[in-house]
Amino acid sequence: MTMMRKDAQTAAPRAEADAAAEADARLIARVRAGDAVAFELIMRRYNQRLFRMARSILRNEPEAEDVVQESYVRAYEKIDDFIGPAGFSAWLGRIVVNEALGRLRTRGRVISLDDYGDGPGNGADIRRIETIKTQQPDPERLAVNSELRRLLENAIDALPDDFRVVFVLRAVEGLSVVETAEYLSIRPETVKTRFHRARRHLQDNLGAQFETLMPSTFAFAGEHCDRIVAAVLERLEPSFAAARRDQAAVKPGSPQ
Repeated sequence: MTMMRKDAQTAAPRAEADAAAEADARLIARVRAGDAVAFELIMRRYNQRLFRMARSILRNEPEAEDVVQESYVRAYEKIDDFIGPAGFSAWLGRIVVNEALGRLRTRGRVISLDDYGDGPGNGADIRRIETIKTQQPDPERLAVNSELRRLLENAIDALPDDFRVVFVLRAVEGLSVVETAEYLSIRPETVKTRFHRARRHLQDNLGAQFETLMPSTFAFAGEHCDRIVAAVLERLEPSFAAARRDQAAVKPGSPQ
């Protein structure tokens, strides 16, 4: 019975992943034929996740947006290199990680766990979350939740780089250990260790209630999403047009 229950628990995520891979494969085929709408659908599907990844590395929203934009352009230029059918989201994620880390290296910035402590200006503001109550009626409750979210985001930003990106993918984006490992090209055991230590640190400072705010942390939608989509489509329009011309030139039965 236990084995059957475990199989059922793993079957649903696997089926969901297979369905997502099939949907991505259909869109990729359309993109290769010059379909800009298909590429827009891909961007809108992954914008928030990729932005959160880039921001977790750079801790700078405008630069994270720029990284995501550049990564989409690079992804389109390399779209024929993707073999698939599974793994497209992780393939995109690795492009974003490499782009973000490249920018981090140009800053000459290296952070280790030893750099993070509970000195002045670090723990004081974080601990305020324990004193904030959420029992007030709206709109007071909304204001309180906004303040809690700000404190949580500050606390996540204060984590060491390697811990922060793992925590964002696991806790905020809800990726599995295996998926996170694929995105970051690290071992699942490393993901588990870094996530456990990051989560324990945040719990010690913020209390268990911080987890209820995870889905809304570092949100990316609306005009931010539209801005990236519009900028990328404008940059890639000549390439889409060329791909459509090439597709039209190759007709069934025509000599190659």
